[in-house]
Amino acid sequence: MSEPTISATAGSGQLRTLAVRITEDLRAQLDIVAQLTGRTATEEIRLALEHWIERVKSDPTMLQKAAKVRAEIERKAETERAAIAAIFGADGSAEAAELESTTRSATRRGKAGE
Repeated sequence: MSEPTISATAGSGQLRTLAVRITEDLRAQLDIVAQLTGRTATEEIRLALEHWIERVKSDPTMLQKAAKVRAEIERKAETERAAIAAIFGADGSAEAAELESTTRSATRRGKAGE
């Protein structure tokens, strides 16, 4: 059986640090698994998370929940689009486009600093 490949640049391509507190026993087991596979503990954790997320993606209950969350996001976005149109006009004026662009940039900067 071939070893799974670890995608270090999956998603956005940017690696971020995540601190997780685990028991000494679990850490010892993780270290042994890493030693046996020839990977680092970090690689083992990343691989485990990738596998877990793949399982979640195919879970019917999670798919239903995701659809509800997506619908709520779309409702909120439509409300905000309507608010911008009410303030700046429904013609998609340059001011509204500039405001939307500025908001997206600010959101990205905020996420990068999390």
